[in-house]
Amino acid sequence: MSDRAYIATRKGLFELYRTHEAWLFDRQHFLGDPVSMVLPDRRDGSVYAALHLGHFGAKLHRRDPGSAEWTEIATPAFPPKPADSSDPVEWKVRQIWSLAAGGPDQPGVLWAGTLPGGLFRSDDRGDSWRLVDALWNVPERAQWMGGGYEVPGIHSICVDPRDSDSLIVGVSCGGAWLTNDGGASWSLRAKGMNAAYMPPELAGEQAVQDPHCIVRCAAEPDKLWCQHHNGIWRSVDNGASWTEIRPAAPVSNFGFVTAVHPHDGETAWFVPAEADSKRIPPRAGLAVTRTTDGGRHFTAWRGGLPQQHCYDLIYRHGLAVSADGQLLLMGSTTGNAWVSEDAGGQWQPLSAHLPPIYAVSFA
Repeated sequence: MSDRAYIATRKGLFELYRTHEAWLFDRQHFLGDPVSMVLPDRRDGSVYAALHLGHFGAKLHRRDPGSAEWTEIATPAFPPKPADSSDPVEWKVRQIWSLAAGGPDQPGVLWAGTLPGGLFRSDDRGDSWRLVDALWNVPERAQWMGGGYEVPGIHSICVDPRDSDSLIVGVSCGGAWLTNDGGASWSLRAKGMNAAYMPPELAGEQAVQDPHCIVRCAAEPDKLWCQHHNGIWRSVDNGASWTEIRPAAPVSNFGFVTAVHPHDGETAWFVPAEADSKRIPPRAGLAVTRTTDGGRHFTAWRGGLPQQHCYDLIYRHGLAVSADGQLLLMGSTTGNAWVSEDAGGQWQPLSAHLPPIYAVSFA
């Protein structure tokens, strides 16, 4: 069971540890600076923190195993934009939106997704990065568009545990994409999704879908879950096709985050919100919904969560599941953090006074 966790916020990175009685705050890092993403690398014990420093740009830091100090490392950067390019997107990293470790057979390999929608790869633990040109240059990128941000971005990176050269990435708004050769070539993987915000004749276009978050079950890697802009979708064939989840009991169609049980692809968690025009919990009461049967039924768990005058929103990376599937950590835009030790049935508050939370992760 995990005994250490991280909470990335608008004003720093907070480190927690677990005793027999409770979770306690341990150390603070980058206090006052926005930390857009945190990645504990379970392959070697390193920790990576992405900072979003506005005028000073995006920055990336690494803490090596056994060290208390952070080292600033290279930041993903686009090559110069060709003078004759008609691309309306500025080739400049505004924010590191996602980080993922390569497979266990690829020591040192890291992936980073950015705003705008670039995918970058490092082979040396972040000391250098290169843009994955093959994805950046797909013709369909001309259809990509911003959702909550004015530019498209890559927020989900799902490495296949069976083959480290195979991964699926999620783009808002640009669909889901698969590579089986380490990024040398890509194919769309959003068949079956539906974009209700588009004209009816374009709603099924794969390259305009807005998968808010895509996650993969580690033990059953063909099983993927997606919280979409207007629904929940599931794939059981590694993204070749997606089926909309319409359970017997209704669940909210809108939300940002999803998490999947690492050993059971039928079990997944979501945090419903009202529609994009009203980004608050339904009826101002926070709930975590869980399915254990592949989406046929959902249970809304509310124990320990605020049920009145609650306006907390959970971002895409604001819900984490431990390696054994029992511990859940959740943080909100209102600076509340909770932990559940029974797979989401009951929640205990960790803090109600943190800065807005962007990402949480177990070590």
